[in-house]
Amino acid sequence: MDSINKPLQFPTLRGLVSGPQSLLTPLHIGALCVALGVLTPVVALIWQATQADLSHWDNLMTYVLPSALKNTALLLAGVAVMVGVIGVGSAWAVTAWDFPGRKILSWALLLPLAMPTYIVAFAWLDLLHPIGPLQTFIRFLLGFDSPRQFRLPDLRSLSGAIILLGLVLYPYVYLTTRAMFISQPAHLLEAARTLGCSATGTFFRVALPMARPALAVGISLALLETLNDIGASEFLGVQTLTVTVYTTWISRSDLSAAAQIACMMLMFIFFILTLEFYGRRKQGFSSRSLREIQPTRVLGWRGWLLGGVISLPVVLGFLAPVLFLIWESAKRIGDENPISTSLLSALQNTLSLAAGTTLVVVCVSMLVAWSARHSAADNAMPGFRRSVMRLASLGYAVPGTILAIGFLTPAMAVDRWLADLLDVRGLPLMSAGILLVICCAMRFQAIAIGALDSGLGRIPPSLEQASRLLGENGAGTFARVHFPLLRPALVSSALLVFADAMKELPTTLLLRPVNFETLATLLYAEAARGTYEEGAIAALMIVLAGTLPVILLVRHQMTRRG
Repeated sequence: MDSINKPLQFPTLRGLVSGPQSLLTPLHIGALCVALGVLTPVVALIWQATQADLSHWDNLMTYVLPSALKNTALLLAGVAVMVGVIGVGSAWAVTAWDFPGRKILSWALLLPLAMPTYIVAFAWLDLLHPIGPLQTFIRFLLGFDSPRQFRLPDLRSLSGAIILLGLVLYPYVYLTTRAMFISQPAHLLEAARTLGCSATGTFFRVALPMARPALAVGISLALLETLNDIGASEFLGVQTLTVTVYTTWISRSDLSAAAQIACMMLMFIFFILTLEFYGRRKQGFSSRSLREIQPTRVLGWRGWLLGGVISLPVVLGFLAPVLFLIWESAKRIGDENPISTSLLSALQNTLSLAAGTTLVVVCVSMLVAWSARHSAADNAMPGFRRSVMRLASLGYAVPGTILAIGFLTPAMAVDRWLADLLDVRGLPLMSAGILLVICCAMRFQAIAIGALDSGLGRIPPSLEQASRLLGENGAGTFARVHFPLLRPALVSSALLVFADAMKELPTTLLLRPVNFETLATLLYAEAARGTYEEGAIAALMIVLAGTLPVILLVRHQMTRRG
């Protein structure tokens, strides 16, 4: 009774960070600093926007923002519909039907993940040029001699951007919905058919509603990548909010206006994340012990037709651009000087940036994941684990353009302070590329945090307890028990981060040092000038680097199925 009558007592800050049973250990404080560091660019962006003058908004609201808002909204809506149709349709087809080429297509449908959107736009713009190979071949078949007699519609349009982005980003929906379709129990679909539902009705009334959480996650990821895109939209002449932010900062040298427009993009991000949350809030049940869907065999010409239709996204989103890049690169390699000094320098810079980003991400993500494991094991500070991991993973949801603008103000302040402290001229962190590496690490560390947290979750605490009982300290237990078991997750996440850092364009464009070119920025500059001399080789190198993690993902999926 005395305990009931006592007033509630809350831990003070001193009690959290000190004492023999401290709730906030140095490990937790380090993870919290990482999470707050990722949050800093967003806070700085909002502060920068509120401190800016609003006199220029009349011009922006009259001539710039209406078109950019309209294009962005239409682009997001179009991409959502396209990735939903292609992703869900292909996932259901390879799950429910057995047709020629099904086994190959089940993993080949993931290959467009290796293609950055700006590279697909770069390749298709040349392929569909009025005097390019495709239109020239069509005119030859039709007996025409000049583009004035026959030419296809111009790819540089909003509809062209929707089609190309949809062909590249649909694997996000395919990957998530396929996993959900595979795990659905077959007896529910059979019960629907017994009650008189047709095959189409069963799909729309049973299978698709159960896959709604996966569909929401896949579409949200595709839309976030669409917002992050700057190269494809600019190549195709679509003035989106992302392109507007970039041109406002670079062309007009107006960081404050760029920050204000970027805050408008944050509303789109919040809307997408809200839709994703409500779409998956009623996640399904586990049905691993139930009988899975058995594909129905489709014979004859119907099977070949179905296989041909399902293969179109792979051909248009991966195979055709890659073959074009190989052809153009082969022509360039046949020259006397196939790889110039600028291309070699861009390759070296790209590898250095990707390696530095990967190293920082792996170390920081290990700190956050390890802190989360100990928070869960100690049952200390309820909600600490989830909150810190969500904050530390926020950078992946924020487009690179917004993250770079928000990161610039506090980073430049630190860089100037460091220059005064060391009594050096210029900006040492910016000129050395350290700020670029840190910003890229903020953006991609969510990939490694998720993989390492999942890997640690599969290690039973009993192994750690046995190691400690045998006299091993904490560092020895990590080195001899956890690290060997974490190696697969560590390698896979490092590959994913390395490939993403190699093809990152928006952050690199905005934060790169002077005279610092990567393969992505070199390709961007070539496409902006309308030249394709070395762009094809640079694009092919980026695609090859991006293909490695996709192959790893395919092997992982096949292992899980096996």
